[in-house]
Amino acid sequence: MTLPTFADVESAAKQIQGIAHRTPVATSRTIDAETGASLFFKCENLQRAGAFKFRGAYNALSRLTPEERRRGVVTFSSGNHAQAIALAGQILNIPRVIVMPSDAPDVKRAATAAYGGEIVLYDRDREDREAIGRRLAAERSLTLIPPYDHPHIIAGQGTAARELFEEAGDLDYLFCPCGGGGLLSGTALAATALSPKCKVIGVEPAAGDDATRSFRTRTLQTVNNPKTIADGARTPSLGQLTFAIVLAHVSDMTTVDDPTLLRAMFHLWERVKLVVEPTGALGAAAALFGGLPLAGKRVGVILSGGNVELAQVGKWLASR
Repeated sequence: MTLPTFADVESAAKQIQGIAHRTPVATSRTIDAETGASLFFKCENLQRAGAFKFRGAYNALSRLTPEERRRGVVTFSSGNHAQAIALAGQILNIPRVIVMPSDAPDVKRAATAAYGGEIVLYDRDREDREAIGRRLAAERSLTLIPPYDHPHIIAGQGTAARELFEEAGDLDYLFCPCGGGGLLSGTALAATALSPKCKVIGVEPAAGDDATRSFRTRTLQTVNNPKTIADGARTPSLGQLTFAIVLAHVSDMTTVDDPTLLRAMFHLWERVKLVVEPTGALGAAAALFGGLPLAGKRVGVILSGGNVELAQVGKWLASR
């Protein structure tokens, strides 16, 4: 596949206009005072289906041929991409099969079903979701729409950062969560075009540091089913497309451990009044508690999702 460019992000912005939400950019005097910086939070937790994933999903599905739409699509996801494909397919009247791990958060599984997705469960410890997706695609003549390593997915995700730069202007840093790298890749394409001096920092959970190791070694690294509360970033590796874009356009990668992630998530809940899920708070955790010298800087943070598993909140609070 050909690597997407910022022209593809621009095309995606037109494709999803009026369908995806143009999410707000939030600021906080309290957080600015704490950091000595000016922070701009792109609230993709308020996107349709509760995460940035809807951007790429709708961009990809809306570009299918009439015959591909009739046959339907299949994808694999732990939750947010699953919901996004299910909702985009509902809007476009496209049948969709979603391969989800049996331990996916109940809130994400329930929403995927409510949007009309046909869910196929698998055992994350013993089965390969990509192999299941390819098998279903072959058996049912479905189009496979992967969660991140796809040009239209990457371009769609890049529209979030495009909107952030349009509203906030030039930034010195932009912190972005990273799982498979779709959001990070699209974000980096937008930053390179719209704010060339901006340093894009990808942020992973410490237990799932494959992209950080890949970035450091310039060789694609993997991780096996990392144990972290950031369920949206429990991906095995970057994709071929996202890895190439990350190497070309991302300034640095970093990680945060789960206690720091929870600290950042609750700080956003309490001080900014934004309900963000653990994965969605990755960028904020690095910006607020990562130790980088941000004083006097203009700093963007993408809050990638807000689909919180409320049944887990008590456990998280007890661990603070």
